Amino acid sequence: MKKGRQVFFLGCVLIASVLFFEVSPIQAETYPTHTIQVIIPGAPGDALDIAGRVAIEELEKILKVPVVVINKPGGGASVGTDFVAKARKDGYTLLYSNSSGLVYNPAFSPEETPYNTLRDFDPLGLHVTFPDGIWVLTEAPWKNFAEVVDYSKKNPGKFRCGTLGIGSINHFRIEIVKSVTGADITMIPFKGAMPALTALLGGHTESSFTAVAITYPHFKSGKVRPLLLDQKVVGLPGGLTLQEMGYKRGLPLTFFAFLAPAGIPEEAKKVLVPAIEKAANNPEVLTKLQNMHIIPNYKPPAELKQMISEDFENARQVVKLMGLTK
Repeated sequence: MKKGRQVFFLGCVLIASVLFFEVSPIQAETYPTHTIQVIIPGAPGDALDIAGRVAIEELEKILKVPVVVINKPGGGASVGTDFVAKARKDGYTLLYSNSSGLVYNPAFSPEETPYNTLRDFDPLGLHVTFPDGIWVLTEAPWKNFAEVVDYSKKNPGKFRCGTLGIGSINHFRIEIVKSVTGADITMIPFKGAMPALTALLGGHTESSFTAVAITYPHFKSGKVRPLLLDQKVVGLPGGLTLQEMGYKRGLPLTFFAFLAPAGIPEEAKKVLVPAIEKAANNPEVLTKLQNMHIIPNYKPPAELKQMISEDFENARQVVKLMGLTK
């Protein structure tokens, strides 16, 4: 009898051991287990690329798996944004996009934009906002934006401004500037803000509408100066906002944020959301961004979703008032 109990006990131990070794590896497969790719729909060196890489470098340390950046510029940030909308919903392809790709492209032409931001993405967290402006070469004849307005009216089509593409927030802003000032500005679209800035520096355009983050070094070196800013920036006394010039309408601000294809596993969200918050609020990350005139402004997923929704509705109203709908 005693021997029988021992055999029974050993049998139970054996079965338990088999179950343990079969189940535990599966249970250990918790997210993330391998490389995560983050799509940035901007050109290398763009403000979007710079801010994203600063946060992603910290995110990699937190998640303890490789997190690689893939740049997919074009279409005012819509090309890379659409790529992620159609990616696998497994949490291993994420998006670091801007308000151009998330709000303004869809607002300009919702029927032609191949994705719906609120339907096709799960917001993971707002990261930053930042100032933008219209810049000219230092030797350019225009000393202030009022002179640009006057020149452009007298010389239609001669004042060109490079942006990161059709449907971008800066395309939208140029239309607002034209509407409220009467300026005749010809927008020249590029596949990113850095190519637009490069065109200005090379004398191929009269101006660029680009972020302070990437243009400020050229201001410090004496190559460019700002004529118009979307918000006041300490250290750029020459750049005025529309309100400072006496106009009632201001320019919408832009933001960068983390998102994922809609429907990723809850397990992945529970890891990603706090990891992104931690990375965004890391003191070293905050200092790096502030030194580049990028404003840390972390907001959780629900607030980011609300912001996207409100900005989209506001943008649609402006698009209709300006007759920009196709």
